[in-house]
Amino acid sequence: MRRPLALLAAALLTGALAVPASAADGDEGFAIRDPRITESSGLAASRLHPGVYWTHNDSDDGPYLYAVDGATGETVARLTLTGIGTPRDVEAVSIGPGNRIFVGDIGDNLGGTWPYVWIYELPEPKELRDATVRATQYVVTYADGARDAESLVVHPKTGRVYIVDKKEDGGHLYEGPAKLSASGRNVFRPVAPVDLWATDAALSPDGEHLAVRGYFGGIHYAWNGGRLQRKGRLSVPLQGQGESLTYSADGTRLLYGSEGAESPVEAREAPDGGGDGGSGSGKGAGAQDGKNAGGDGPKDGVDAGVLVAAAAVVAVVFGWGRLRRRR
Repeated sequence: MRRPLALLAAALLTGALAVPASAADGDEGFAIRDPRITESSGLAASRLHPGVYWTHNDSDDGPYLYAVDGATGETVARLTLTGIGTPRDVEAVSIGPGNRIFVGDIGDNLGGTWPYVWIYELPEPKELRDATVRATQYVVTYADGARDAESLVVHPKTGRVYIVDKKEDGGHLYEGPAKLSASGRNVFRPVAPVDLWATDAALSPDGEHLAVRGYFGGIHYAWNGGRLQRKGRLSVPLQGQGESLTYSADGTRLLYGSEGAESPVEAREAPDGGGDGGSGSGKGAGAQDGKNAGGDGPKDGVDAGVLVAAAAVVAVVFGWGRLRRRR
């Protein structure tokens, strides 16, 4: 997948600006310790096993899901999915009603040219141990043509599946059929604009709020039956490759993950829907309310201070390169 030039600045700034996460409580953040997980690109809080988070690698790993203990960062179970084909570009995981896990093999490294993508559904195991689990595979197409996507959510009340596509100038929330069919194709249709280059999304446990993140910022919406109402910005932590997002099981926290070996998962207080952007956590300065989030600031909701710092790093890097070329 394409990476924005500004990721260079993020990678350089992460070590200097990231706030260390506490490992005492999974909802307060942790680091993924499993050396097999190097491209964590999806995250979902288990409701069946409090403090456990499901994740997966981006691609070239296999049909695997990992259950990570948020208190220690250690993997407590790896599931091997059967009954499906070879995964291509797994980008998202979400948990629906009845503790059903949905995995989105919805990325498109060819720039939105695959004629279809896949969703896999499986039951969350009652016991956490390595196991082989049979999954149901669904074929997905879009009403307005193929596209790249990295965000999938399942409504916790209705079980309906939604996808947010990934476009630099903003995309759309796509609504799937009321019930997915394992035979034939499931057509997803656009129902609401999303003002973000989205890398992941999450629905609150009560189904009333949608959080969407990008590489450098995020937005939260009132769900409004899928007809989104923008409420404000999210205070997204600066991460080298910010790819994942989930609400904690109780809905009080948002946890942000990143790709890379021993990647950090950082927590912020979840917005209450009133437009405060989660600033009550004290970690995410710069979150704004719904009025200010739409016009004057950056489109994806990134904090101005982060942009200035990133720009400074880029300027130093490229200035140094020009200086060397003059010698």
